[in-house]
Amino acid sequence: MERSFESGPFAGDDLAVVRGGRAVFAGLSFSVSAGTALRLAGPNGSGKSSLIRVMAGLLRPTGGELRWGRAPVREDPEGHARRLAFLGHSDSLKSTLSAGENTAFQLRLRGIEGSTRTAALARAFESLNITSLIDLPAGWLSSGQRRRTALAGVLASDAPLWLLDEPTVGLDTASVTALEGAIAAHLAVGGMVVAATHTALDLGARVTDLDPATCARKTASLSDLGDGWGVA
Repeated sequence: MERSFESGPFAGDDLAVVRGGRAVFAGLSFSVSAGTALRLAGPNGSGKSSLIRVMAGLLRPTGGELRWGRAPVREDPEGHARRLAFLGHSDSLKSTLSAGENTAFQLRLRGIEGSTRTAALARAFESLNITSLIDLPAGWLSSGQRRRTALAGVLASDAPLWLLDEPTVGLDTASVTALEGAIAAHLAVGGMVVAATHTALDLGARVTDLDPATCARKTASLSDLGDGWGVA
């Protein structure tokens, strides 16, 4: 039976991140609902990675609120962590483990075991055309192969929310096409995708663009942003 998610919406209200006394962004709000995507655009330093790390609970915002449905994320950080799959700049693979073992380890951490784990791993590797890499040590893989292996962990995660920070780095045209197909399949069953990207990545018809730099407004005082909160 095909997986179907009943997700979110996932939203942020009046978010702010301050670094070095400068507002990277402030007064930023967004909303992503089931079957939709959010593309974070803008030049380097615009706050894309900071925002996606806030969404993942890896960075404490200076102010604002994240919500899943009507519930504040800060009230259930562990539950939020289970709902998302995050891919950052680092592939976070152990070189001594095979590509398949790396992904299997990630799935075990999520409580995905037995035949369910085996099937999910196989589907993810097939979707990204890397089935031949399953038994190869990650240390032997090229940068593009490592990136696809890391993406396989996202695809196999059974998480409704995918947070992808520059997911196409190191990928060739065929691999980008495979990723776009995986994203389309995830959205089709009610998943959600947030992607920070410099490249032309097709996120489907139901996509919203957001440049965090447009929210780097001045505030009367940094203290006006409050003490913030976090889920890290």
